[in-house]
Amino acid sequence: MSDDDPQSCPPDPTRRKFLLTTGSSVAASLAASYVPAFANSSAEESDSGSPGTVPSIEGAVPIKLRINGRDHNLRIDPRTTLLDCIRETVVLTGTKKGCDHGQCGACTVHVNGKRVLSCLNLALMHDGHEITTIEGLGTPEALHPMQAAFLACDGYQCGYCTSGQIMSAAALLNEPCGPDDAAVKELMSGNICRCGAYANIVEAIQQVRKRA
Repeated sequence: MSDDDPQSCPPDPTRRKFLLTTGSSVAASLAASYVPAFANSSAEESDSGSPGTVPSIEGAVPIKLRINGRDHNLRIDPRTTLLDCIRETVVLTGTKKGCDHGQCGACTVHVNGKRVLSCLNLALMHDGHEITTIEGLGTPEALHPMQAAFLACDGYQCGYCTSGQIMSAAALLNEPCGPDDAAVKELMSGNICRCGAYANIVEAIQQVRKRA
C-alpha cells in the first residue's frame, strides 16, 4: 500500500480521545480501591450494633440530648451546632437550615420551653436539656393549636420557614405580648418569610391567642 492510503496508517489519536481513555482508566482504578474499604466500614458498623452511624470522629465527646421526650446518647464533634446535630445526627429534618447565621429563624426549636435559634448554639451547651422540635409539637392526628391555625389561615406558601415560624409562634403564647397585631409582629420579627405570608401568619397567631 502507498503512504497515501489511509488504511496503511493507524488512526491519529485526538486529545479528546486520549483524555477520555485516561480518565476512564483512573476512575476504574479509584473505584476498585474504594469499594473494599467502604464494604469493610459498613461491616464494622453492622457488627457494632449501630448500623447507619458515621465512623468515630477524632476528639468526639459524649452528650445526652433529650429531644421530643426521647433520650439520645451521642458522640459528636464538640463544634457541632444544635441544628446540625438535630438534622444530621438525630435525623429530625423538620427543623430547617436557612441562613445558618441566626438571621432568618427557620431553625427555631424550644429548649426547656424557650425558643432558641439552633444554628447559633452548640449541641454541647444543651447536654441534658429538654428540646422540642416541630416533630414533637404535635402529630398529624393531634395537631398543636398553632399548627392547626397555620393550616386554617394559610400561614405558609413554600413552607420552608413554616416550622420555625410555628415554633416561635408557639413560644410566643407563653411570652409577654401586647394584644394588637403590631406586638405580635415585633415578637415574630426574627422569623423571615421569603414568600411574604406575614398577614396570614399574624392572623393564625391571633386566632390561637383569642381562643386561649
